[in-house]
Amino acid sequence: MQLYGLIGFPLGHSFSKGYFTAKFEKEHIENSTYENFPLPDINGFPELVHSLPNLKGLNVTIPHKTAVIPFLDELDPAAKAIGAVNTIRNEGGRLTGYNTDTIGFRESLEVLLQPHHKHALVLGTGGASKAVVYTLRQLGITYRLVSRHPQGPDDLRYEQIDAAILEKYTLLINTTPLGMHPATDTAPPLPYEYLDARHFLYDLVYNPGKTLFLHKGEAQGAAIKNGHEMLVLQAEAAWKIWNKA
Repeated sequence: MQLYGLIGFPLGHSFSKGYFTAKFEKEHIENSTYENFPLPDINGFPELVHSLPNLKGLNVTIPHKTAVIPFLDELDPAAKAIGAVNTIRNEGGRLTGYNTDTIGFRESLEVLLQPHHKHALVLGTGGASKAVVYTLRQLGITYRLVSRHPQGPDDLRYEQIDAAILEKYTLLINTTPLGMHPATDTAPPLPYEYLDARHFLYDLVYNPGKTLFLHKGEAQGAAIKNGHEMLVLQAEAAWKIWNKA
């Protein structure tokens, strides 16, 4: 039996287990199973891997995307540049880290970009923002990070976002958990009244399908997209990594 799984903590609302279980059934992939492995402390990672002799690969979610790196034997160039791992391939005990978030994000975003989407505001500076900013650099899109506690000299506070900034920055990407179930009445604190049809709001949150952030953008005529397709695409990219020759 080939074993795949997910590490993180907590894992109550995991996308991956349901997705891969359905994939195995639909595509008649036999002798394969996908399990959740809640891991409160990343220091338990080596023991976990050692206890799973049939393990072929893992997905990694919060809070371990960066913390797991010292326990790996090798990093794919993209994962190294991003500084975060969401996929691990186990090849005879040798563990290689990858980041398929950037694949899923790019493939789901790129086809919807318009010529005027040259400047982006990335809401949040946590682990999820790392793959986003890496992808924006690849696409030649300039960006500024927005958070409650700015870390870099070019970062913005939410209260600094005004009509002039939104005139230039027409791509807004939410990498925070604001609006995620069950706290569906929350949204990044932005002056949504300055949005219009030129803006594109992308939310990495996928549950609910339309967050308050997206509702507010749509009400102003903006294009919107949630993170579900990104999750599917990153999962399929992980599957290819685990099963490549």
